[in-house]
Amino acid sequence: MNAVELENVTKTFGSVTAVDDLSLAVPEGCIYGFIGPNGSGKTTTLRMIMNIFYPDRGVIRVLGSDAVGSRIDHIGYLPEERGLYKNMKVRDVLKFYGELKSGRRVDDEVDRWLGRFDLTDWANKKVETLSKGMSQKAQFIATVVTRPPLVILDEPFTGLDPVNTDILREAVLELRENGATVIFSTHDMSVAERMCDFIFMIFKGRKVLDGTLSSIQDAYGHDTLRVRIEDGRESLDNLAGVENVRDFGRTQELRMTSDCDPQKTLAEIMSRTRVRSFEIAKPSLHDIFVRIAGPEAEERQDEHA
Repeated sequence: MNAVELENVTKTFGSVTAVDDLSLAVPEGCIYGFIGPNGSGKTTTLRMIMNIFYPDRGVIRVLGSDAVGSRIDHIGYLPEERGLYKNMKVRDVLKFYGELKSGRRVDDEVDRWLGRFDLTDWANKKVETLSKGMSQKAQFIATVVTRPPLVILDEPFTGLDPVNTDILREAVLELRENGATVIFSTHDMSVAERMCDFIFMIFKGRKVLDGTLSSIQDAYGHDTLRVRIEDGRESLDNLAGVENVRDFGRTQELRMTSDCDPQKTLAEIMSRTRVRSFEIAKPSLHDIFVRIAGPEAEERQDEHA
């Protein structure tokens, strides 16, 4: 069964089409990642699932229902714009949100999450005294304290340091282990690669990727050479069969043409510099993202316009 289904959904704002004939299915019990450039339609799609926006056309089903308003109490939503009542105490505001959403007492759940996120000492202090990272963790608690079967997180890791990112990542994985479906948007491709069972990419309002990481990478083949060389990036200029080189400092990624012979390319590189490592690989999600939405993609569109 699918937790969320969109069928031919379109949403416009004046003359701008934010989401264009979008169809997708989010299986129950998975972590489903939304990726895409700023302004691509990610947040608009999430807000339509939440009934904050209504589609102009198409059907949205959430947890088996397409009735407007019938599903909201079963969804935990962390919006991109964070906001808790700043003058309330942390424990009080979390209890307020939880009891408002569920109609039951949530004291034990609130205290458990405060302990899990190392916020117990801040429980009786006002929200306005929290640091940005603490505030973000408190907002996450407000999102999940009622144990909703569907959790939607819009950029949940933005602004967190590595320690708090790991804490939140483990909490998200725990939600899935306990049966929840988690949808989250992110600009961090490495997070999407490591965490998501399925990845969906939207670009200019239209779906351009949808599937597992392996299936997405398989569609692009093994066209990437990852190398580490002694000399600088200049040693890789003008290689036959290589259409693009991306420099990561210590390593470089070379995108091969379809007729490129990797062994000949390796031999050519070795004639120019010492090679410390050499790997034929599938493109990373970051590389695929850039191919679709980066400057090269814009140049190709201009050429065919």
